Amino acid sequence: MILTVTPNPSLDRTYEVPALARGEVLRATGERVDPGGKGVNVSRAVAAAGRRTVAVLPLGGAPGALVADLLDARGIEVAPVPVAGATRSNIALAETDGVLTKINAPGPELSPAEQESLLETVRRLSRDADWIACCGSLPRGLAPSWYAELVARAHRAGCRIALDTSGPALLRALPERPDVVKPNAEELARAVGRPLATVGDAVRASVVLRGLGARAVLASLGADGQLLVSGAGTWFATARVSAVRSNVGAGDASLAGFLIAGGAGPGALASAVAHGAAAVRLPGSEMPTPADLDPAAVTVTTEVPMDRVLKEPAP
Repeated sequence: MILTVTPNPSLDRTYEVPALARGEVLRATGERVDPGGKGVNVSRAVAAAGRRTVAVLPLGGAPGALVADLLDARGIEVAPVPVAGATRSNIALAETDGVLTKINAPGPELSPAEQESLLETVRRLSRDADWIACCGSLPRGLAPSWYAELVARAHRAGCRIALDTSGPALLRALPERPDVVKPNAEELARAVGRPLATVGDAVRASVVLRGLGARAVLASLGADGQLLVSGAGTWFATARVSAVRSNVGAGDASLAGFLIAGGAGPGALASAVAHGAAAVRLPGSEMPTPADLDPAAVTVTTEVPMDRVLKEPAP
């Protein structure tokens, strides 16, 4: 079982539009309503692969009730933590050329009692988990050290932790030695305080995060591929993608693929890239099923192209 923790879940509405035009009335060509949040997306991808998952998330108000209903309809077990504030609602506008514009609401502020209830719910469910995936931004009320406390408690319970967050929350958690962290290029650059212009820059930044405590770094470089840097070695992976429809949740699908395949080594990296590549070909934040995957399109190598210039450099 893969347990996911989403401290700031959302109700996500995605509209497909031909193009954005400020001040104009836009007519959508497609619409989706999905339960959102990075950990929620990981659970959705795990469930789409036919694996058991439990999603721990604070829920409040009508949007929170709808999130729970949508997850239940997808066969995902929900461990809700009731909160006084309403779960946030987000909007995404997906243009036909693959450009995505997102409007993310801040979400409710969690009280100290609600914060502790969230931690206690994770502790209670962790005994049955193969992995705990802690994902996304922290809502108002949670200190940057909250993820560090969750990682410490999970490790005391003997659980493996995958952490997908950024900024101070990531840096504060690293000394607790999360088993894998999953930054994108921008988050990786921000964590080490310097820009990334090449694949080699990303490798060196990943090594820095390992020096700060991360046991492994699964770094997403967008269209340039993914890196896995761990004590066992360094691998670089890419995948052929014919067309990008939406990149919403692609990184979350990638993390799910990594954990489903064991969470270590080149096989898990290949699974991560296959899931991420499949996700970008789907509408909105739809998660790929095994039928959507194309493992033959994935290449994994230990011969990392250190001098390759990134198509999407991180400032």
